[in-house]
Amino acid sequence: MEKVQKDRKVFDVRRDVKVLLLFLAALGIFCGAGWIFLVKGIYLLPEKMCEGTLERDMVKRVLPQARSANSGFSTRGAGHNLTFSCYATTSNDSSLSGEARAQPTSRDKWLKYYRGAGSQRKIIRVSVGDVEALALTGSSATSSVYIPCAPPAVPSHNASQPYAVIGEARVYGQAKASGVSLRQDLTDFAYQLAEHAYKLAKCKPSRDFPEELPRYEDD
Repeated sequence: MEKVQKDRKVFDVRRDVKVLLLFLAALGIFCGAGWIFLVKGIYLLPEKMCEGTLERDMVKRVLPQARSANSGFSTRGAGHNLTFSCYATTSNDSSLSGEARAQPTSRDKWLKYYRGAGSQRKIIRVSVGDVEALALTGSSATSSVYIPCAPPAVPSHNASQPYAVIGEARVYGQAKASGVSLRQDLTDFAYQLAEHAYKLAKCKPSRDFPEELPRYEDD
């Protein structure tokens, strides 16, 4: 009788251990599923957004994880009045956005605008041919691209002014990336927007765009 009772106790202990292990496994699966639910937002965005100018992988690199996310784009005007905009926002109030517009401006005016009168902010520049990009360092997470453009039907009062497509991209709120990685992604985004707007505006001359701009050097 005593041996039977001991065997029963051993069986009860083994059963309790098995139940505990099953409970812990189930708890792990539940917590994992809960974590995925809480941060799945960016992962559910389309692989390519805004007519191909923004990729989900870039949003994942730039913005922190979030419960939900959405994206959208718009095209306003045409030719010399065209503006193409794109954004991706998350439930934690972080966003990646940008636009490209055809406008009368010279390269010098473009640079002067970003340098800012009396500003101490530093800009980093890269270029290929007559396509140039810049990124602001410090707290201003912004990049811009300049592509000379001659849009059709330019008004006569602006006929003598140089035209260009200016692309700009920036982050509002908290960013996941920083430093050269963030500057590169923002510049690549601004470049994709500017290239797309150049084609939408039917700019002249037609050109073969480089697959990517020169890379920034590490900090």
